[in-house]
Amino acid sequence: MRLNTLKPAEGARTERVRVGRGIGSGLGKTAGRGHKGSFARAGKGKIKAKFEGGQMPLIKRLPKVGFRSKLKDDTAEVLSYQLDKLAAGEITFAVLREAKLVPAKAKRAKIVKKGELSKAFALKGVLVTAGAKAAIEAAGGSVQE
Repeated sequence: MRLNTLKPAEGARTERVRVGRGIGSGLGKTAGRGHKGSFARAGKGKIKAKFEGGQMPLIKRLPKVGFRSKLKDDTAEVLSYQLDKLAAGEITFAVLREAKLVPAKAKRAKIVKKGELSKAFALKGVLVTAGAKAAIEAAGGSVQE
């Protein structure tokens, strides 16, 4: 084998089709675009996937199901075992944010029960689930919402 004899595989490279080059080429005049319409015009051939020719689209005809909470993005979940990393004492939303347990975009936090607590905490101004509240109180802490 020599570098000057290398060639691509048969059929791997095809010549570019030159449209609009006369009637004899088979792709003259309209250049394979047909007559009139949006696809015949320059830069106008895109139709959105949901477009159904002016008919009411299927996505708008079907009923919307379920509930999507607008508060979901504003509320950050903090797992109860993560509180053990903090110093025992009073925990507020600001303390959770400083400890980087709550992201910057969150406007409120909710403590969810997961794992065990070994320290007593006094929670203020933080949402708590029923299970987490019971676990905090069992560890000798208190919850004030």
